[in-house]
Amino acid sequence: MYETTDESDGVESDGISAQLERTNGLLERMLAEVAKTPSTHAIFVDAGYLYAATGRLVTGTEDRRAFELDAQGLIDALIDKARTIFADSRLLRVYWYDGARRRIHTAEQQSIAELPDVKVRLGNLNANNQQKGVDSLIRSDLESLARHRAISDAALIGGDEDLVSAVEAAQGYGARVHLWGVEAPDGRNQAEPLLWEVDSQRTFDADFFKPFVARRPALPYEPAATAPRPSRDDVRFVGAQISAKWLSARGREALVGLLPGHPYLPGSVDQELLVEAERLLDYSLRGQSDLRRVLRDGFWDHLHKCY
Repeated sequence: MYETTDESDGVESDGISAQLERTNGLLERMLAEVAKTPSTHAIFVDAGYLYAATGRLVTGTEDRRAFELDAQGLIDALIDKARTIFADSRLLRVYWYDGARRRIHTAEQQSIAELPDVKVRLGNLNANNQQKGVDSLIRSDLESLARHRAISDAALIGGDEDLVSAVEAAQGYGARVHLWGVEAPDGRNQAEPLLWEVDSQRTFDADFFKPFVARRPALPYEPAATAPRPSRDDVRFVGAQISAKWLSARGREALVGLLPGHPYLPGSVDQELLVEAERLLDYSLRGQSDLRRVLRDGFWDHLHKCY
């Protein structure tokens, strides 16, 4: 038999203890550095959603041409709100996503881009004034900032279901995503899958937005000098066309609320119908009571076919 001693065991034990002490020292230094690093948040604004939702809530229309938005005042209010919610965090910047033809800034977008702590990112705008590429820009920025640990929290103002992938990408790198929305007069203006995916939800009411939204005074329509009077069939068709667009934008929940008033339309809806019809027809319907009735008939015809 061989005799063993505790000498080698003692040396090995001392080595393990020394390694543990070094590891603990490294962990303590790392934790101290993390504790000194402030949390950082950013605000991501889908301007298309913000304009449409605030316009409808405050002025009764989603048409940007019908109201003015004090973007600077609203951005400052959002920054102040974030400062309150993320009390121990600093702002990285506000990302403002909008659409523009050929991605060329409008005068309004240029003035927003010149604001401090604001980055304007432009997608394209197609012939139907629909944004293209905005959701992918939001996803790219959210994912990149989360991956590089540039933000710990993201306040996302939007409602499109396509933003779910952006939320998942940011969360995959450890960032928390908080969905901010605009109060809807009826139903919801944010997709349910998006609501399910985020870490928290917050909705701002009309009182929050009213100081920053104002309806533009209606200008009399000036048709082309040679514009012929449209036929009743043309006017009815335009009414149905606008109805289809209205239904697509608002959904069946809004339709259910509209039907009991048949054959009358709420003032805001009737005004939108008139303005859009005059644009499409290139003809003023002011004082044309017979054609306006036909226009409303066309609007209602399409709604009843879809209900």
